[in-house]
Amino acid sequence: MTKHKLPYLLLLAAAVLFILYVLYANILHDPEASGFLGHKDNPAHPVNMPVWLPVMRVHLAFACLALLSGAVNFPERLRRKRRKFHKRNGYLYVISVLIVSLTSGYMAPYATGGKAVSIAFNILNIIWPAFTLLAVMRIRKQRIVQHRQWMARSYALCFTNMLVHLLTYVLNQAVDISYPLSYTAAVYSAIIVLLAAAEIVVRVFFKGPVIR
Repeated sequence: MTKHKLPYLLLLAAAVLFILYVLYANILHDPEASGFLGHKDNPAHPVNMPVWLPVMRVHLAFACLALLSGAVNFPERLRRKRRKFHKRNGYLYVISVLIVSLTSGYMAPYATGGKAVSIAFNILNIIWPAFTLLAVMRIRKQRIVQHRQWMARSYALCFTNMLVHLLTYVLNQAVDISYPLSYTAAVYSAIIVLLAAAEIVVRVFFKGPVIR
C-alpha cells in the first residue's frame, strides 16, 4: 500500500469525514431523524418509531465502525507488522457488516421510494455479506491477493449511504426531481457505481503479489 499512499489517505479522509457527518447529523442536528422520516409516506409500512429508531442507531453505529475498521486494515505494513491486530480488526469489520446488513433488512420495507428501493437494499444485504465472507474464506486458504480483492469489493459498499445521500441531494436540489424518485434513482446508481469502482480499484491496486 505504500506505493499508493495518497489514494489510501484520501480514502481514510473520506471515511473519517463521513463518520463525523453521521455523528453530527444523528446526534446533534436531528437525533429523532425527523427530517429523514418526513419523506416516508408508505401507508402499507408505517414506521414503528420505538423499534425503528433504535435499529437505525445500531445500523449507523456499526456502519461507521465498518468504515473505520475496514480502512485501517488495508495498509500492507500493518498486516505484516501487526498481524494479530489486523486479524482481530478484520473480524470486527465482518461482524459490523453482518449487523449493518441485518438492521438494514429490518428497515428495508420502510425505505423511502417503496418496494423498488426495498428490493435494492435487500439485494445489497445479500451481496455485501457475501463479498465479506468470500474475503474471509480466501484468507483462511492463504490466498492473500484474492482476500484483498474481495475486501476491496466489500469495503466499497461501505460508502453506499454516503453516495446515496449525495446523489439524492443533487437530483432533488439541482435537477429538481421529487425526493422519492431522487432517492430511488440514487440507491440504484450508488450500488452500480460502487461495484464498478471496486472492480477498477481491484485491477489497479490489488492485482500483484503481496509481500508476506
